[in-house]
Amino acid sequence: MTEDRTAQTLRSIAPYLADWASFQAAYHGVPGLQLAVGRRGEVLVDLAWGKADVETGEDLTSDHLFRVASHSKTFTGVMVMQLVERGELRLDDRAGDLVPELDGSRAAGVTVRELLGHQAGIIRDSSDGDFWQHHKPFLDRAEVLECVRAEGVVFEPNQHFKYTNIGYSLLGIIIEQVTGKTYDEVARVAVVEPLGLTRTGTELDPARAAEYAAGHTGRIAHGDARRVIPHVDTRAMAAATGWYSTALEMVRYGAAHTFGDTTLISDASKRLMQREESRVAVRGKELGRYGVGIEVGKVGDREVVGHSGGYPGHITRTWIDPVEGIVVSALTNAVDGAAGQIANGVIQLINLALAAADEVAASAVTGQGSDGRGGDGRGSDGKGGEQVPGVPADAPIGRFANLWGVADVVDLGGILHTINVRAAEPAEVAQRLVVSDGRLVQEPVAGFGTVGEPVQTERDADGAIVSVRIGAMTSWPVEEYRVHGGR
Repeated sequence: MTEDRTAQTLRSIAPYLADWASFQAAYHGVPGLQLAVGRRGEVLVDLAWGKADVETGEDLTSDHLFRVASHSKTFTGVMVMQLVERGELRLDDRAGDLVPELDGSRAAGVTVRELLGHQAGIIRDSSDGDFWQHHKPFLDRAEVLECVRAEGVVFEPNQHFKYTNIGYSLLGIIIEQVTGKTYDEVARVAVVEPLGLTRTGTELDPARAAEYAAGHTGRIAHGDARRVIPHVDTRAMAAATGWYSTALEMVRYGAAHTFGDTTLISDASKRLMQREESRVAVRGKELGRYGVGIEVGKVGDREVVGHSGGYPGHITRTWIDPVEGIVVSALTNAVDGAAGQIANGVIQLINLALAAADEVAASAVTGQGSDGRGGDGRGSDGKGGEQVPGVPADAPIGRFANLWGVADVVDLGGILHTINVRAAEPAEVAQRLVVSDGRLVQEPVAGFGTVGEPVQTERDADGAIVSVRIGAMTSWPVEEYRVHGGR
């Protein structure tokens, strides 16, 4: 895809990405959502939806601060790689050689690389991790080191992938030992200042207490009330989980992980960080993949890197396409927030639109229909009905509801799609609408639904849509359906 076509397609769908994400947040009862989408320095979506605090009723803004929790591990990974690039640290350095308090312990032999890749076999949160529900403070430096010495080693190095907050807390201590500075001091020079971030930092800042979005409890049952969860200092565990930011600044930070941007680390360091270090599978089921200080994933056919975050009251997710430069960051302020689902769905919609734009461009060059079979008068089922690419001027674009659900008719990349907006995986439920023999129909492909059947639109005297019949059942504009229930 050409650079111009990619940029134009992303700009064209940006309003729908925000609309879809807002619906998802509301449907799942999330108090508030920040969503930012960017590409190569261009901000495409800057959404703040819902409430920063359900008890006070304060509206959420793009400036509210979120605890991005385990995103902190990617910041720590960048800081380590900078030290490696300067020759101040090696990935195969042993923890015991860097932190004298570990000398003689079982953990002394684990390497920096094993810690970054969660291959050191270190305990996840200590045997008493109730700081995650505020029953006790997060661990300080002495407590982290005592935990590592006394109970830290669960597996032998490289025996299993074992996610560990204690291991990343140890990396924070290693950074301090190597530099002779505090973790926060190193982070400011290494990450915050080079990117010009003003709403990002390593730990709770009491001076900015009013700027944080409140955290909220999850719900056991759908109608449960949410309670506000206070923010606390994560102390020596900041390298694993302490950082705060906004969706906009996470997009700016994410852009620094794309190839060609050497603001923070070299492309060589990125390749090392983003290379698959572990594929996590149990009894044949893949649970995830991890690199060296960053998650590795795939959304559809798009290879991405990034991280999720879970802090008491905030759930967050950022994905980065390091080749195309696309970054999506979704931040929610409840323990059961749907940040991962929303970020994944946004990327799926982007994938649908870019694929459609490529097909439309190809059909314009070759003269083929949108099914790619050529203008021979045969539809995609091979039984006739020439398909014409593009979106008709009178297309029934909008959000429609009936007894069975809510569906969007939306232009994604120059092809009409219907999207079940309640669904978590838009790419799995999307259907195309195409013009065949002069009529708008559901794409004539194999399927369990009403594929191949015409779309009928009823309009009033002013041209406004009264109803749409996609297949067998009538749907109405959402607000009309809310009032009249389709009667």
